[in-house]
Amino acid sequence: MDEYNRFVDWDKMDVTAQSQDVKELTCTEFQELKQLARQGYWAKNHSLRAKVYHKLISNIPCRTVTPDANVYRDIVVKIVGKRSSSSLPLPEFVDNSLVPTYCLNAEGVGAVRKIILCIANQFPDISFCPALPSVIALLLHYSKDEAECFEQVCRILACNDPSKRLIDQTFLAFESSCMTFGDLVNKYCQAAHKLMVAVSEDVLEVYSDWQRWLFGELPMVYIARVFDVFLVEGYKVLYRVALALLKFFHKVRAGQTMESDSIQQDIRAFVRDIAKSVSPERLLEKAFAIRLFSRKEIQLLQMANEKALQQKGITVKQKRQNVHLAVHAENFKSEIVSVKEMRDIWSWIPERFALCQPLLLFTTLEHGCSLSRFYSHSEGHEPTLLLIKTTAKEVCGAYLSTDWSERRRGGNKLSFFGTGECFVFRLQPEVERYEWVIIKHPELATAGAEPENHASPASSTLSSGSVPSDPSDRLSPFLSARHFNLPSKTASMFMAGSGECIIIGGGDGQALYLDADLNHGRTSHCNTFNNQPLCSENFQISVLEVWGFRDTMNG
Repeated sequence: MDEYNRFVDWDKMDVTAQSQDVKELTCTEFQELKQLARQGYWAKNHSLRAKVYHKLISNIPCRTVTPDANVYRDIVVKIVGKRSSSSLPLPEFVDNSLVPTYCLNAEGVGAVRKIILCIANQFPDISFCPALPSVIALLLHYSKDEAECFEQVCRILACNDPSKRLIDQTFLAFESSCMTFGDLVNKYCQAAHKLMVAVSEDVLEVYSDWQRWLFGELPMVYIARVFDVFLVEGYKVLYRVALALLKFFHKVRAGQTMESDSIQQDIRAFVRDIAKSVSPERLLEKAFAIRLFSRKEIQLLQMANEKALQQKGITVKQKRQNVHLAVHAENFKSEIVSVKEMRDIWSWIPERFALCQPLLLFTTLEHGCSLSRFYSHSEGHEPTLLLIKTTAKEVCGAYLSTDWSERRRGGNKLSFFGTGECFVFRLQPEVERYEWVIIKHPELATAGAEPENHASPASSTLSSGSVPSDPSDRLSPFLSARHFNLPSKTASMFMAGSGECIIIGGGDGQALYLDADLNHGRTSHCNTFNNQPLCSENFQISVLEVWGFRDTMNG
């Protein structure tokens, strides 16, 4: 242990949690390493963990020219000079992040700042990396000297394997990861998400804290266990643990009054004091019990969010209100929903579209009850939001991911289209969002192809028997079939339109059926909707509105 003792304040460490048993790590197979990391095989032996970290980081594929320990020794005096390490200014790219001490001694705390400055000198392309201070502080525990820690951090930053994402280094990557996390919360932590929507004006601002929960607020023993697995399995582990933290926060704090005026501060405080309610083992157990999307799906979602930000010119940090959504009360007017209800709907849609403002495209009160006018006003917009108010004052609707012009591909036949992002919802008499559409797993696309027949809605959709009973078995609700090059016959589609009617839904019965005059409609439901219909089986339409998504950043 003496070899890796230089920066550790052992008076602050729980020495009783350390084992003196001599252990070696001889395995090299990924699956075995994965299991050992999750089980905490090297967690109770400081020296072994240091050696494992060194081995794992040494195996990271890096750029040809990656700064090493010798580079640090050459530049540190020149960069730091005679200044006190405790007074060294941090570069802007750490974004005023916490510099956790993680039971480091005074020399270790000062070393964090010195290493950050040297990394800024060697990596001029880093523009936003708030996780960096925490990663350095953690790795100092398991380094013989500052130069070795510098080299290990540089290898993590210089990873050039496109399939192995490690630490966000630009605002674009960071912000899209926050949006992706928000999408995952919306899918996997719906109870917690409802709480966030209820108590926060800007949900994405809360979710933008997710990396801070891990790299800043989480106690040393916890983040070290997370880092054990992160070095083996990669970035997806971070999403898992952050989702687990949110689940535990909701479980522990549900029904309690907020301890502060800010849900952000409450979550941070909960994570800081997590030892009072959750052990590291229980946290990881919860994290890996979540049947999360595949690495490829998350990567595709991340890319979609990055593209949305780039299209809006959001690539560097801006004022929060210019980046995130707030449905502006002064500019919003609907005959069906209130501003609060529209904000609730906005919290359900994919984060890349939540950057936009709602734009009214069609309303029966102004444009009449003509289906052709419905199409002419809606076509050319993707996605759209359909809102319906019945004469019985029921309110329901649908988020529709695809341009209505796609209906023409079927010629005169009624054919389904749309993607797995679509969903339907009810606002009155009570709020409920229904996840309905699924896309089959890509590997099933070639197995047992279904006969392609677009003559009727039933033949264009999957039967209820093909719907997984466990929602976590579904593919990402945010990804379309084209991401996997799937033909339409292998995907469950959602929308259908002709000159006679509109159908929204699928399975062994349609969710919504609207007549050509847009005065009448009917619903049918199956077990996918938990036997809870959207509204009355046969209903009269009082008002129908279609909303588009206006890009406020580019006019």
